[in-house]
This record gives sequence, structure tokens and C-alpha cells, in this order.
Amino acid sequence: MKQKLYIGKAIASFLLVLLTMPLGHAAMILMEHSMTAGVLHVSAFLLGLLGFFIVIAGVFIKGDLRQTLCGLFGGLLFWTGWVEFLFQYYVDRFGMLPFEDPVSGKVTQPEYLVLPASFGFLMMFFLIYTFSTRTGCNFFNWIQCKLLGKHRGEVVARPMTRHVSIVTFMELCLIMWTSYIVLMFCYDTNFLGDTHPVTIALGLICLVSSALIFIRQTRISSWGANIRMSIATVIVLWTFVEILGHIGLLNEIWLAPMAHLPEMLTLLALFIALIGYTIIKTFRT
Repeated sequence: MKQKLYIGKAIASFLLVLLTMPLGHAAMILMEHSMTAGVLHVSAFLLGLLGFFIVIAGVFIKGDLRQTLCGLFGGLLFWTGWVEFLFQYYVDRFGMLPFEDPVSGKVTQPEYLVLPASFGFLMMFFLIYTFSTRTGCNFFNWIQCKLLGKHRGEVVARPMTRHVSIVTFMELCLIMWTSYIVLMFCYDTNFLGDTHPVTIALGLICLVSSALIFIRQTRISSWGANIRMSIATVIVLWTFVEILGHIGLLNEIWLAPMAHLPEMLTLLALFIALIGYTIIKTFRT
């Protein structure tokens, strides 16, 4: 029997998550250019706090799709306010300067130079999800099967309490965090460099992987699960996009939103339309 495909649902979910990437970057740029440093950092902290409470609210809201949206948008606000802008606050406070790579000539902002130092914290989460809990994540399931084999049932006997909002939030943050650290490692000419064959191969692998994940998405009937899968699809694809932009093969218009106002307004209008569509679906779910 042929499995039913949900192509329209997968495309809508994919676009909803995808559009948060350029619009989120553009919003950060606009905040940086329109606010004084003091106002910017206070606003960013409040943004992260709002995201924090949206994720918590999602624990108590009924409905898989509603909880997923709380985890997604709360997570995006949390990451922007309490991760990206908080790194920026401390590098500004202690006077760190952008770094121009002597080999590639590319300039990297100081907050991204510091981010790879959080690698150890990221590995803490990998330990928890690998050895302490059962999860619905295909990546961690594969690692558990390969590392633990027949002992998997003994080592990871049961899952954590499952709150969809928290699951979505953790998925977003961990995949985003991993992507940033991998990219910063690849761009660093002390290790590889942005035009190194390994970096280019990584970008191509991410492109192919995102297509394969999307194909799996088309078989998911639930809106909430489809959006959660889209998080992985989009961030893996965006890793490829970031590499293209870094080596100059893609014009990242979201980094200069005011210079590309018609394009950015079009993306914003499409995003609002998709938000409206998903809100309608939440009341029907």
C-alpha cells in the first residue's frame, strides 16, 4: 500500500521555519543600528525573558501544534536575547574587537569568536541525551544504537517527561548551537578555512541531508510534528546557506535589510501569512 504524502503541509511547515532565519537576522541588525548600547542590551535581555516564559507557558497549553509553536518562537526569542545578544554584551563590555583572518581576509565579529568556547557545555547535553534518556530524535537514537548496542535498554531505560514545548525548544537550541560551533571551527584557518575541501564537503552534505529530511517530512500527517521536523531541515540547510554566504557565493540580503527593503518586506508578508495560517490551524487542532 502506497504511503500518503503531505507535501503541502511539509512545504508550509518548512517555509514557516525557514523564514525565521533571514527575518531573525534582519531584526537583530535593525536593533543594533537603531538602539543605543544600553537600550539594546536591556531590550535583548527582555526578549530572552519573554521567550523563556513562552516556552514555559507551552508546557501548560493544550494541543500539540500550540505547544510546538510555543517551543519554536519562544526558543527563537530565547536564543536571540539570551545567547547571541548576551555574548555580544560581554564582548562589548570587555572591549573585544572583530578579527580579520590573515589568510582569508574575512572579518568575524567577536561574539562569534567566543562562541566555540562553549563546546564543553554542548557536550554536557550530548552526554545527557546519549546516556540518560530515550528520545524521539533520530540522531540520538542512531548514536545510542551504535554505541550501546544490545545494552541500550539497560542504559537508557526510559524517556524524560515529554513536554512538546520543551522538546521543540531543546531541539532548536541544540541544533542551532551545534551548527554555529561547527561553522566557526570550519571557518577558522588554524583548523580548516572557509574554502577548505572539508568545509565545502560539509556544506554539500548539509544540502543533501536537508533534502532527505524534507522527504521524510512529507510522510508526517501531524502539523506539530511536521514543524518540529522542519527545525532540523531548515537549520541543516541554513548551514549550507551560511557557507555560501561566507565564501561570497550568496548575497545575504538579510544582513543589510534596509538596502533590500522590498525583498525583506516580501519575506515578512509571506511569514505573516504563514503565521496566520498556522494560527487558524491551532484553533482547529
